[in-house]
Amino acid sequence: MKDSDIKSVLITEEQLAAKVAEMGAQISKDYQGRKLIILGVLKGSVVFMSDLIRSITVPVEMDFMAVSSYGAGVKTSGVVKILKDLDRLIAGYDVLVVEDILDSGMTLSYLTELLRERDPASIRIATLLDKPDRRKVDIKPDYVGFTIPDEFVVGYGLDYAELYRNLPYVGILSPSVYESNQ
Repeated sequence: MKDSDIKSVLITEEQLAAKVAEMGAQISKDYQGRKLIILGVLKGSVVFMSDLIRSITVPVEMDFMAVSSYGAGVKTSGVVKILKDLDRLIAGYDVLVVEDILDSGMTLSYLTELLRERDPASIRIATLLDKPDRRKVDIKPDYVGFTIPDEFVVGYGLDYAELYRNLPYVGILSPSVYESNQ
């Protein structure tokens, strides 16, 4: 990983912190007096979810799922695989699915349908990044950090081939990095 791998910074560390605090305040207001479980979609959501739950002031439980539709590529394969399922039942809970990025929507659409079968009180979606230009299914997040253009982004939990997740900002990955691997 080299600094030259990042074409430009799209969202700064300071912008991320301010937006996550704002989202946490809204979620706290919306879920006052409810049984909230936050479901993180591994691995990309971990950094965002960690900061988000610390900004939520109502009681919250959490769990994780790991799903895959990308492999090591940059485009979704369209095939969703459950790599790790929930460790608990969600029936009767208000479920907030936390995702790093909503792109084609195929993975999240599949995941929310799967979760509906488990009888939660409600399901909402919080995404740090929304990329509506790439949407292939009709799915809309309830909480959005930033709407971004159709660029390949990394950092703050988002990766390319498991790298760049530890960047404290969201940056646009230089095409030369991933075009050479296709």
